Amino acid sequence: MKANKADILYWKCNPDLEYIIYKNSLRSYPTHTHAGHITLGYVLDGAVSVGCGTRKAVYHTGESFRVLPDTPHEIEPVCHKPYSMVTVCIPVRKVPESSEEMHYTKRLKQTIRKAPEDKLAIEDMARSIGINPYHLIRQFRTVCGLTPHQFQIQCRVRKAQRLLENGKSVTEAAYDAGFCDQSHLDRCFRKVVGLTPNEYRQSVMISA
Repeated sequence: MKANKADILYWKCNPDLEYIIYKNSLRSYPTHTHAGHITLGYVLDGAVSVGCGTRKAVYHTGESFRVLPDTPHEIEPVCHKPYSMVTVCIPVRKVPESSEEMHYTKRLKQTIRKAPEDKLAIEDMARSIGINPYHLIRQFRTVCGLTPHQFQIQCRVRKAQRLLENGKSVTEAAYDAGFCDQSHLDRCFRKVVGLTPNEYRQSVMISA
């Protein structure tokens, strides 16, 4: 069974609160995070596997799960069987900071989130604080679960989502979010969101 755009619906109650409704879906999502949001999921039918770090748990019909902000996680169907599920992303005012999060890692994360479209100069930032660029990348991945580049691509996709919701064309969203062209946006968007940008525009519902 092949996933198609009809198996997923995005519903935005306001600019921050988002529901994602899956119906008989086989969609899976590689490791990602939701910056500044708590994710709640409720399985309507079937089962999904949710992995957070080294821990994996399977949730069946009638069961729910929670993923805290900035927590790397992955989601996939169980035994290649379709599932139906509702997830809601709820914004939080202040995200608890990890005790192991170093100041420079936090600063890099904030820099990326503020302007994901900007060129990411890891070497310059590492030089400014006197550490090796590879150490900075390793530390960022330890804290955030993603490399700075992966986190930036994710943030660019999130920005492209908002631009599309506000009426921008796919081409405009691609360049404004920092992608080199529409094809680059398409590849990254599909990986993060599960849809192409055009499919997302057709599937998203926005309530005033």
